[in-house]
Amino acid sequence: MAKKLVIKVTAGADAPERCSQAFTVAAVAVASGVDVSLWLTGESAWFAVPGRAAEFELPHSAPLPGLIESIMAAGRITLCTQCAARRDLTEKDVIEGVRIAGAQVFVQEAMADETQALVY
Repeated sequence: MAKKLVIKVTAGADAPERCSQAFTVAAVAVASGVDVSLWLTGESAWFAVPGRAAEFELPHSAPLPGLIESIMAAGRITLCTQCAARRDLTEKDVIEGVRIAGAQVFVQEAMADETQALVY
């Protein structure tokens, strides 16, 4: 099994099932002891903003704020640089602990030894 899991989530409220799956898989992986790096891109970028995850609803799914809290407890959440810029988001606008980084860092993480990358 890969020792590190890099997940890129491109979906937000526009594709709620895909979005929820990404956060759920990330949280379960963290709970299983996997080193997780979750990347917020596209419409999921909004979930880096405090309070936005609480607005997300999908029947029969875990609440997004709890999943985010679980992921951040032992993993890392990154907001895509370009996605942040397109939404006029800076480090002062995002949840404490969320970093902003670009494609170079994503590729570096995804290509590391013993790493599995998933895109939702």
